[in-house]
Amino acid sequence: MQRSPGLDLRPFRGLRYAPSRVRSLAAVTSPPYDVVVRPDGLHHLETADPYNIVRLILPQDGDPATRHRLAADTLHRWRVEGVLVPDPRPALYVYEQRRGDLLQRGVVGLLALSEPADGVVLPHEDVMEEIVADRAGLMRETAANPEPLLLSYRSDGAATGTAAVVARATARTPLLATTTDDGFAHRLWAVTDQEEIAAVRADLARRQALIADGHHRWATYLRLRAERPAPPGETGPWDYGLVLLVDTARHPLVVRGIHRVLRTLPTAEALRLVGDAARVRRLDAPLPAALRELEGTEGNAFLLAGEDGLHLVDRPDQDLLARTVRTDRPAAWRTLDATVLHATLIEHVWRLPDDPEHIGYVHEAAAAAAQAARLGGTAVLMKPVAEDVVRELARDGVTMPRKSTSFGPKPATGLVLRALDLG
Repeated sequence: MQRSPGLDLRPFRGLRYAPSRVRSLAAVTSPPYDVVVRPDGLHHLETADPYNIVRLILPQDGDPATRHRLAADTLHRWRVEGVLVPDPRPALYVYEQRRGDLLQRGVVGLLALSEPADGVVLPHEDVMEEIVADRAGLMRETAANPEPLLLSYRSDGAATGTAAVVARATARTPLLATTTDDGFAHRLWAVTDQEEIAAVRADLARRQALIADGHHRWATYLRLRAERPAPPGETGPWDYGLVLLVDTARHPLVVRGIHRVLRTLPTAEALRLVGDAARVRRLDAPLPAALRELEGTEGNAFLLAGEDGLHLVDRPDQDLLARTVRTDRPAAWRTLDATVLHATLIEHVWRLPDDPEHIGYVHEAAAAAAQAARLGGTAVLMKPVAEDVVRELARDGVTMPRKSTSFGPKPATGLVLRALDLG
């Protein structure tokens, strides 16, 4: 795979909430658009404050074009009213999240877009076309990147370059500080000194990044760049996208599985169809204990949750795997839980289409189980994948089944936005 020079991160004039115009910064933030999963999640955020960012990232209307126009009108109105105001100077932003012993720090900026074949930004999951189309419509209409992607890179661990700039920034008074409902404390600093910006850019120019969270938004950035190419020899605003870069040599990410909700398949029917295709054991234990048993189970294993309780499904039939899992991929891909789940169980055993009508993707196990029980369906709870496995496959140019991993902590949406007209 051909390598281009490395990450090209640029400062920008962030668009941020004016504290005097909102009840609190915590009240206007949101998780990323695809993590608002609890049944009342959207309503809770919309009613937390009339200026909650969810009104931009998830506007409500049955018609996509109307939704996107609504978001654009909302963004314009909030800027005119002084609810969202641009920072005076371009900056790179140091962002910190802390909860208990967990500390994550990274740098927010505009990253030059690159194709996977360039080997600079590595995707590791496939994407769903309908989600990319929706995000593209939203960003096209608003001319904004409303929330940063989470990208990880790995330095040599030295306290130089980006690490030194981050350390100096976090010793200063932050631009903002707030604590959200999930218990995370968030702080943000602006780095405007040209020497410090140059030090970060020179350091990152030697790095390669993995998309930890935001594959659909990265695919959206690439689509919009293709639609609006800059003149030859020049770069334009659509050549860059808003990202958060975290050095996992200093701040390892937490990796969790993303769970599936089989909306139309009752648990009893799912278990009946499994038959001899795998071993099935009922677990008479609370969900946290059952999840610990799942994570301690070697090989491919899944926890099914629904109206009929909790069942551990493991030891899939090897002959069945040989017939259903494609063989033109590396062994690390063929043995992924997500690969086996989709190729063997969902497609062959349960014969379900992989579309939003039949399968939902939920980040929290308890929320997935509750949703399945409410729908009379089945939640398939997943084990996490080791980050090294993800990175190895990405470097080999092999994408995992979509929604295979959930890296975190994810950046809160609403602390800093990018409007393309600000340069």
